[in-house]
Amino acid sequence: MILNYIDPVAIQLGPISVRWYGIIIGIGILIGYFIAQSSLVRLGHDKEKLVDIIFWSAFFGFIVARIYFVIFQWPYYMQHPIEIPMIWRGGIAIHGGLIGGFITGVIMCKKKNLNPLQIGDVIAPSLILGQGIGRWGNFMNHEAHGGEVSKHVLENMHLPNFIIKNMYIDGHYYQPTFLYESIWDFCGFVILLFIRKHLRVGDTICLYLIWYSLGRFFVEGLRTDSLMLFGQIRIAQLMSIILIIIGITVIVLRRVRYKAPRYKDAGALTWPEKGL
Repeated sequence: MILNYIDPVAIQLGPISVRWYGIIIGIGILIGYFIAQSSLVRLGHDKEKLVDIIFWSAFFGFIVARIYFVIFQWPYYMQHPIEIPMIWRGGIAIHGGLIGGFITGVIMCKKKNLNPLQIGDVIAPSLILGQGIGRWGNFMNHEAHGGEVSKHVLENMHLPNFIIKNMYIDGHYYQPTFLYESIWDFCGFVILLFIRKHLRVGDTICLYLIWYSLGRFFVEGLRTDSLMLFGQIRIAQLMSIILIIIGITVIVLRRVRYKAPRYKDAGALTWPEKGL
């Protein structure tokens, strides 16, 4: 039995449970969308073009995030196949969502004649903000926490009482790693939003990959529910290293091979205008 302070179910409508997890994820997507939409308009693009990109990227991102999670938890889901589509109960992997979302985003940009790197720069601050908000969905689900600690340790961190109470799970207190990553993501949002105008097209999305991955690498090392490869390698840490390398490599190569315009001076770029 899970002992907790906050019920993961926000609303019970007969047999239908509306969980805080889904509500919070939805809020994160909406806030991110409106921020990105405002940025897109400033560049001279039609704001309506972002609707399909965000919708389909989020849609396929969730699907791939679930598939990614299920693949690395296959021994369990092979025995419980009926639970595979139950995404509302948690169990999605952000790196899977990034893969699905990025691929879908590039396809949509091609379809709408938009520069994918510029659109990536537009969306990057919103994306990391949405991730920071989404971690509170994990908090409500009593998941994505770290190892066991004493209540005294949590109190010494000067955490609000509602967080301390909700970190009491199955008779033990746990590290609020969801909070560490959420704070890191919120800081990343502020940094990316304010330095973006000084960067070249494509830099912001690459810096997003670097910033998020650095924080995720260290937070993942504290978690107790990591997806594992060969039983020893934390998949999220491996993916974080790969994304950091990709982010740095793309920034360096584009400075050697291209003369991309600055984000604030680029205007509305199209596919495959220079700076791609």
